[in-house]
Amino acid sequence: MVEEINHDRRRFFGTVAMTIAAAQFGMIGSAVAQSGKADPASVPTIKPGTNKSFGSLKQIDAGLLNVGYAEAGPSGGPVVVLLHGWPYDIHSYVDVTPSLASAGYRVIVPYLRGYGTTRFLSSGTFRNGQPSALAFDTVAFMDALKIKTAILAGFDWGARTANIIAALWPERCKGMVSVSGYLIGSQESGKMPGRAGYDKYRHDFAKLIWRIASPKWDFDDATFDRSAAAFDNQDHVNIVIHNYRWRLGLAEGEPKYDDLEKRLAEAPVISVPTITLEGDANGAPHPDASAYAKKFSAKYSHRTIKGGIGHNLPQEAPQAFAKAVVEVDGY
Repeated sequence: MVEEINHDRRRFFGTVAMTIAAAQFGMIGSAVAQSGKADPASVPTIKPGTNKSFGSLKQIDAGLLNVGYAEAGPSGGPVVVLLHGWPYDIHSYVDVTPSLASAGYRVIVPYLRGYGTTRFLSSGTFRNGQPSALAFDTVAFMDALKIKTAILAGFDWGARTANIIAALWPERCKGMVSVSGYLIGSQESGKMPGRAGYDKYRHDFAKLIWRIASPKWDFDDATFDRSAAAFDNQDHVNIVIHNYRWRLGLAEGEPKYDDLEKRLAEAPVISVPTITLEGDANGAPHPDASAYAKKFSAKYSHRTIKGGIGHNLPQEAPQAFAKAVVEVDGY
């Protein structure tokens, strides 16, 4: 029985690891508040892994969801919304958050739909993983907190979500920090893992992706397990599988997002101030910065973060990420 299980695991991983990594890490799609007046140089030096938790979380009804989120910093400070990706969670920002809070920012870190303590308000709501749906969630979340505009910063799903908001609702985005650049795209054909496989091996598979995406990041089991707990959300598997199947043209979305998707399929130029970041050891497929530089029409710059930094850049290089947020706030 053990040999059969191990064979199943190897077959599952071998079949899907590189496919889902390519789809996940930026190969799908075209490559094509008041200022805080903080000084990027004032961001305190912080060693990755210094902080282990956010303490107590908050919950708020927003759109289709009851969203779980961490918050830090002065309530009247300029707002920064930090958006995580897959297969990660809010702990990607566990060191970035106190750094920005100490610089005077109100920092908000929500769990995306299908992660952590975020739940759908209705059992009858379609568990949609469309990128435009996640972006709409974030706008609804900002509305619920009465936030008119914020700096949006993210990586992976979070960067794509920030890109979409900056492109479609630029009035809600004061500035943006986006790891791996411009991630807006359209559907493509391909094959993806089935629901049963991901459901059965979600933790092991996520750890494999962490290692592929950040080959020089020496994370320990406790660090991974802290984030992996977010995958036990009852909607996680449905959201993840639908997200990738939709992006690869293998699943239908919801008609209410069709107009948004048509606009996004045109690869719109982003008109808000932006800094893009890339780790020098990102093990995931990602476009060269020169491929997307012209997709940003406002003040724009790119930074390559050195030192063996992989895909989970905010957790691996929190000081560099926090400095980019402060810098874009001054654009």
